[in-house]
Amino acid sequence: MKSHITVYHYDAFSNIPNKGNPAGVVLCEVPLTEHQMQIIAYNVGFNETVFIMKSDMADVKLKYFTPGHEINLCGHATIASLYCLKTRGLLGEKDHILIETNVGVLAISFSNENTKLLIEMNQSSPMFQPFTGDLNRLAQTLGISINDIDQSKPIVYGSTGTWTLLIPIIQLDAFKRMIPRNNDFPQVLIDNPRASIHPFSLETKNTGTFMHARHFSSPFSGTIEDPVTGTASAVMGAYYLTYINKESDHTTFIVEQGQEIGRDGRVIVSAKRTNDKIDVSIKGTAVFVKEMYILLQ
Repeated sequence: MKSHITVYHYDAFSNIPNKGNPAGVVLCEVPLTEHQMQIIAYNVGFNETVFIMKSDMADVKLKYFTPGHEINLCGHATIASLYCLKTRGLLGEKDHILIETNVGVLAISFSNENTKLLIEMNQSSPMFQPFTGDLNRLAQTLGISINDIDQSKPIVYGSTGTWTLLIPIIQLDAFKRMIPRNNDFPQVLIDNPRASIHPFSLETKNTGTFMHARHFSSPFSGTIEDPVTGTASAVMGAYYLTYINKESDHTTFIVEQGQEIGRDGRVIVSAKRTNDKIDVSIKGTAVFVKEMYILLQ
């Protein structure tokens, strides 16, 4: 029997439609199999589509799918889905909730700033792994020169729920020249072939922002570039305290992303060190764009 599934298109990390990062949001009013979720995500075509379900251990359960496969955690889709629930009155007056994900139960809080709804999302504990691949080949897969890479800072895989390779870049000009060869990533990322790639710089386009970034998808995801990335921005908070400012116990900064592809967005990142543990959260808003209808057979 054929049926239509309603998918709500929200843009996360911006309050302007068609900026920030688009996510499909599905309120699972009827049970869906993982195969059906994958079909829906493929047909939506966004970098991620999130499915909101009932949870036995938290307020809601979230499952995330790229067009190619399920992923454990997605920052922008979480922000989009919770903005959807909150603004539609489906969370009542709650300012704090828990979400169930594949990486565990995470805390969420809501606040208002200048009439803008902000969602803060705690992240999974940060992890890092050395990059041992060929630096020249890595630069080539991005369409830049090895001289664009800031080798005074570590090139490492980082995760607060999803693995990505963090590449420090010296100047903003390099970001305009980046043309990723995503299909070549697994041959270069020999330590973690399914990781994405996240070049970043401490040189920014805008005042008030601390970090500039782009984010290129693993070829297994079926997408090319993530416009404004939540989990990768989050791990940059831990990276900053671990590798750049080892003396500081806390940091809060804004990441700008998406300018090169016309999807300008902002992610607020906070990281706090307690003994040997670093806790990280991201904060942002979202905006409703439109409803979409996917035929499900």
